[in-house]
Amino acid sequence: MSGSPRRAHVRALAKVNLSLKVLGRRADGFHELRTVFQTISLADALEFEFTPGRRSSLTVRSRPEIPDNLVERAARLVLEATRTTGCVEIRLAKRIPMGAGLGGGSSDAAAVLLALPVLAGKRLGLEQLIETAAVLGSDVPYFLLGGRALGLGRGAELYPLPDESPAQALVVAPDVHVSTAGAYGSLGGELTSEAPQNIINSFQSWVWGQTGRAAERPAPAVGQNDFEAAVFASHPQLKSLKRQLETQGARSVLLSGSGSALFGIFPHRAEAERAGRSFRNERVFAVSFVSRARYRSLWRRWLEPHIAGRRWPPQSRYAQ
Repeated sequence: MSGSPRRAHVRALAKVNLSLKVLGRRADGFHELRTVFQTISLADALEFEFTPGRRSSLTVRSRPEIPDNLVERAARLVLEATRTTGCVEIRLAKRIPMGAGLGGGSSDAAAVLLALPVLAGKRLGLEQLIETAAVLGSDVPYFLLGGRALGLGRGAELYPLPDESPAQALVVAPDVHVSTAGAYGSLGGELTSEAPQNIINSFQSWVWGQTGRAAERPAPAVGQNDFEAAVFASHPQLKSLKRQLETQGARSVLLSGSGSALFGIFPHRAEAERAGRSFRNERVFAVSFVSRARYRSLWRRWLEPHIAGRRWPPQSRYAQ
């Protein structure tokens, strides 16, 4: 016997990296990172429908179609971890450009981890969600947290940072594919040119400078991205786009992740939108930084009919 369908419409927000330093290759083959993540308002849309039942089925529809979709992998992990049976239907509408360093696929996967247990009437603790997220990808755990956060190791070891007042930015996402593996591979020579401790000291100094800074001596809004030199060498048009953002009045401009998207921070949204009109042949998005409190508030609103209390992660009111 089946129950009534439970539905939710949520959004999976993108991210930018305000700073990204690569220390070197780890014993497990991954790279040791120091990064600061920041949620932005650009988002994909996901619609969920869960119908309790004795038999299980999973259908994922995506516009555009995505091979090896992380949404499907995340849903199967949730059903397995919670021993849930029922009919799951997920519809994904992509707006975050793919392969641009904005975390769209990771955010979509995290959205499944947050929403599906609630609809299925299961309660998963944050520790179990983080463990499942890390299986799906290094950036996925971040989207269980939101706001501004420090990422260590592969980027999955996360520590919340204080959120600042909302900032406005323009994201420029050209139709350029940057291979993540290729970007890491091109760092080889540069990683040996600076001692890891010097990289850590520089990154630490920048992070400390972002908290409690004096208004009369503002710290830079972004740090450094170690991928920029290598990616710009392979894709010189990205360096030109960075210069254009700076010319249009962005106070800070940085590549996000390993690219290809760039973002520039502006004093006001109107200025970001005006700058966006100068990029006639590129995809541009005027966005806002989203604080952790706002991020969680949005999730509670999207899942409001199905949750109990205000705990994080959202907890299902259907759970026994």
